[in-house]
Amino acid sequence: MTGLLWIGVLAVVAGLALGGLLIATPRRPTVPLSRLAPDAAPPQSRLAGAAADATALAERLLRRMGRSGQLQSVLEQAGIQARPAEVLVICSGAVLGAGAAGIVLSGAGAGFLLALVAVLGVVATISVRRSRRRAAFMEQLDDSLRLMASSLRAGHSVLRALDAVSHDAESPTSEEFSRVVNETRVGRDVNEALAEVAERTGSEDFAWVVQAISIHRDVGGNLAEVLDGVGNTIRERNELRRQARVLSAEGRSSGVVLFTLPLAVSGLLAVVAPDYMSPLLRSSAGLVMLAVAAGLMCVGALWLRSIVKVRF
Repeated sequence: MTGLLWIGVLAVVAGLALGGLLIATPRRPTVPLSRLAPDAAPPQSRLAGAAADATALAERLLRRMGRSGQLQSVLEQAGIQARPAEVLVICSGAVLGAGAAGIVLSGAGAGFLLALVAVLGVVATISVRRSRRRAAFMEQLDDSLRLMASSLRAGHSVLRALDAVSHDAESPTSEEFSRVVNETRVGRDVNEALAEVAERTGSEDFAWVVQAISIHRDVGGNLAEVLDGVGNTIRERNELRRQARVLSAEGRSSGVVLFTLPLAVSGLLAVVAPDYMSPLLRSSAGLVMLAVAAGLMCVGALWLRSIVKVRF
């Protein structure tokens, strides 16, 4: 009996030791079969699968409506590195979320207003990004032309000068010139690629540069001197544009104050004295007055913007 007991104890100890050894010993790393196949898609979660399905649906919808190319162009002008279908899905989710939050908090009217604000916010964000990108490209154009002229004086070709700008310039100039170089390497005409950059950035100054390069390719000449002359003209135009913005800064600031002050005061009164604002928000006459006031404010904002905006 004593021998069998010791055998049992030794078996338990050996089992525990073997289990501990198996746990402590590092296992040989294994690679899933899906990673060994180059064409195998990685496993997706339910959320990722739903997002992929929604993106595919949005892509089919845009293709059927014929708006995919137009939306892609707008996103490229804004510098947004995403597919139109992905942007549409994200924006739709934001609008639905804002509408649902408004319905939960205050009802269907607030939900509609919040959804409308979300749509306007998306449009305004894309518009602001596009304007800032165009302004940055115009500010960097003078330095880019100097760099191109220096490369041409050093004996490089036009394509090599464009490649030098794509490496040494800042964004968004480097991105646009890199795209030109890549498109030219796959067989596209350099004049067409540069003309598309001028159209995408909305820069009339760069359109002059494209015309100068096109004329140089047709009739020859000293392109470096031409770029220096165009650069001097662009530099003077930029100085005049900055001076005009300084002179119109007071009008623009006044427009911002006049547009935001009624909204800020209304929001403050709605928080501090909600009973004072409730007749304006819950009566038909009050809603009509709010709609008329919003329309007049929009007209005044557009009018003031047309006054202080200087066109070149």
